[in-house]
Amino acid sequence: MNKLHTKISYFLLILCLSFCQLAKAEHAILEHKDIQWAQAKGFTLTADIYVPDIKKKNLPVLIVYHGGGWLLNSKSIMTDMSKYMATNADLVVVNVNYRLLGDNNNTTTLNEMVEDALGAVLWVKDNIKQYGGNPNKIAVTGDSAGGQLAAMVILAGHKLESDGFAGDTLGFKPSYLPANKTAEQVAKQDGARVQAGVLSYAAYDMYATGKSGFEAPNNKFWEWAKAKPRGIFGGDINAENHPEFYKAVSPIYSVPKNTERKLPPQFIYVGSKDGLTTPEVATRFVDLLKQANQPVEFKIYEGKGHGFLDSGCNDYNHGCFKDLATTALDDAIVFLNKTFK
Repeated sequence: MNKLHTKISYFLLILCLSFCQLAKAEHAILEHKDIQWAQAKGFTLTADIYVPDIKKKNLPVLIVYHGGGWLLNSKSIMTDMSKYMATNADLVVVNVNYRLLGDNNNTTTLNEMVEDALGAVLWVKDNIKQYGGNPNKIAVTGDSAGGQLAAMVILAGHKLESDGFAGDTLGFKPSYLPANKTAEQVAKQDGARVQAGVLSYAAYDMYATGKSGFEAPNNKFWEWAKAKPRGIFGGDINAENHPEFYKAVSPIYSVPKNTERKLPPQFIYVGSKDGLTTPEVATRFVDLLKQANQPVEFKIYEGKGHGFLDSGCNDYNHGCFKDLATTALDDAIVFLNKTFK
């Protein structure tokens, strides 16, 4: 009996060591900075690509959308996170810029930001092989505003139209399209579909955001971005007279039943002390996914606030990336490993 127990224990130890190796690879990475992937109304969209320096090729890909209230930051705020994921997992990580509301002379609309997020997915599918990535194994992730964009990629990747956000359908025209293909052709082939999502303290309800004064002068994000406060869809559109615009870019209003459209697995998390994306708000979205019979995992990290994935150190979270972020990112790596097998 003792010999049998010893053999079982040895087998479990080997199994554990193999899994731990898979979950935390820890290898050097190759960096490709500021790769241009599209021009959107004259605005240059770029990405930083981090590739594990290993012999394996055809690796799963993680696309990253940064946070910042749709007005602030750039991909650099996610540099530490991107490097950590590429270093500690067998993942090609693509950290992308998208247009902010204040860009192009303060004319960018929120639907165009979703179109940038979708365009990044299509560009990655067309180009990631040259960086050792697998175009058929793509996950999207984002924090805060970037989480809203990642969620919309998952939820609205089939709602593509050449006319874009117009008419009654309010579809999206990606900022990048494959050569000789229309938005409708990509949609028919479900070409923007991804295989997994990781949503970090994401924004889920843009209708509520619009009604709560986001577009008003007292929202300090406009001042910090040095942009004049305005409607996020331009013109006279606001949440009161055009709720359909705001709901069309809100993940919480876009969850389909599993019988209508099957979504990829998602790992969703939030900090217990987050005052922007509260645990209650995140739980509501997760409950909608569960009610729709969509695959989802959910976790609340005790004691963490908003923005704990940011690079470097910050005052509002009273800490630095290496102390605040790595627990959640390790869990994300386990989730992605399991999803991509």
